[in-house]
Amino acid sequence: MNDLKNKVVIITGASSGIGKACAMEFVKAGCKVVITGRNALALADAAMEINNIQNAEVLQVVSDVSIENDCKKIIAETINRFGKIDVLINNAGVSMRALFNDLDLSVIKQLMDTNFWGTVYCTKYALPEILKQKGSVVGISSVAGYLGLPGRTGYSASKFAIHGFLGALRSENLKTGLHVLICCPGYTESNIRKTALNQSGKAQGDTPLDEKKLMSAEDVAVHIVNGVKYRKRTIILTAQGKISVLLGKFFPAWLDKMAYNTIAKEADSPFK
Repeated sequence: MNDLKNKVVIITGASSGIGKACAMEFVKAGCKVVITGRNALALADAAMEINNIQNAEVLQVVSDVSIENDCKKIIAETINRFGKIDVLINNAGVSMRALFNDLDLSVIKQLMDTNFWGTVYCTKYALPEILKQKGSVVGISSVAGYLGLPGRTGYSASKFAIHGFLGALRSENLKTGLHVLICCPGYTESNIRKTALNQSGKAQGDTPLDEKKLMSAEDVAVHIVNGVKYRKRTIILTAQGKISVLLGKFFPAWLDKMAYNTIAKEADSPFK
C-alpha cells in the first residue's frame, strides 16, 4: 500500500482534531475519505474545509460509533458511494478526569461504549471489505493504553482493551494480508480535554494543559498516514510518550509515582 492514491479511508470522529487532520492528510495523498461524527454541523464544517483541497472526494456520515447500527450505516454508505474500503481509522473517542472513588459508573460505560465498542463495531462490519483489499485497520490509542493513568481509570481501561483487541486481531490475520496499526499519540493539541467527562459525566469545559505547547494534530496525522503507507505495527509519539512506555517496562513502580505527581500538579487536579 505504498501508493495511497484512490484508496478509500473511513475516519471516525473526524469533526475536529486528529480525525479531521487525518482526513486532510489522506486526501492530500490521493485518497477518498469518509468522515464521521455525532454533530452534523461540525461534521459539515469539517467536510467543507477538506473539500478545499484540490480533487478532494469526501463523504460525511453523521453517526455515533457507540451505537452498533450507526456503525453498520457507516460501512453501508461507504460501499454504496465508493464500492470498497481500504483503510479504517478508529479515531472516535472521549476522555475523562475524575477519581474512581468519586466516579459515577455510567462515565466508564460511556467511555467503553465509544472508545472500545465503537472500535469493535466499526472493525467488525468493515473487516470483510478491508480483507478483500488486504487493507488496514488502525486504532488511535494512547500511552494510557500502556500505563494506567490516575484520574483516567475509564480512559486507560478503554485503551488497554483496544490494544488487546487489535493485537489479537493482528495475530488472527497473519496469513490474510490484513495490516493492523496501533497509534499512540502523546498529549496532542485538541479539544479532547475540554470535552473530557467529570465525575458525573459532564464535559469539564476546560483543559488543564497549555494546548499550544502540545504536538499538533497535523503532525500526528502525518505519522498516521505514513504508518498506513508503510504498514507499521505500532507508533508511539512524543519523547514523553516513548520514555513513559520504556520506563514502564523496567521501572513500573517509579513511573506510577511520576504519573501521580504529574497529574496532581495539573490545574484543578482531581487529587485534593
